[in-house]
Order: sequence, then C-alpha cells, then structure tokens
Amino acid sequence: MRFLYTILIFLAVYAISGCTHVAVWERGNLAKPQMSVDPYPLQSTIRMHSYSSREAAASTYSSEGGGGCGCY
Repeated sequence: MRFLYTILIFLAVYAISGCTHVAVWERGNLAKPQMSVDPYPLQSTIRMHSYSSREAAASTYSSEGGGGCGCY
C-alpha cells in the first residue's frame, strides 16, 4: 500500500512540474492565431458547408435541410 502512495505522489509531482510561468514577452507567441484549436475558423466553416451540401442526404453537420445545391 505504501508503494501505491509513493507512486501516486510521484505522479502528482510529475504532473505539477508541467505547469510553468510564461514570461510577458513570450505570451505574444501563444496568442497567435496559429496556436488556437481551429486556426482558420472561416475556412473551416466554408469547407464544412461545402461538404455538407455535397452530402445532402447525410446532413452530417447541420440540421438545416438542403437540396444538395449548397443553399440553406
């Protein structure tokens, strides 16, 4: 049981060590659009609309009906 506690404490210390202080001059790099989850949201939306209009029968990403022509 003591071995289990030792392992858990080691893992907790290991996980906490991943947190670090980011210097002020380095925050600009983290704020770039390329660092976001979806760096090009407009382009992704257009591609999703194009894909869903081609796959009108499946209607994968939207609940709006469409005839496959790309209109809503």
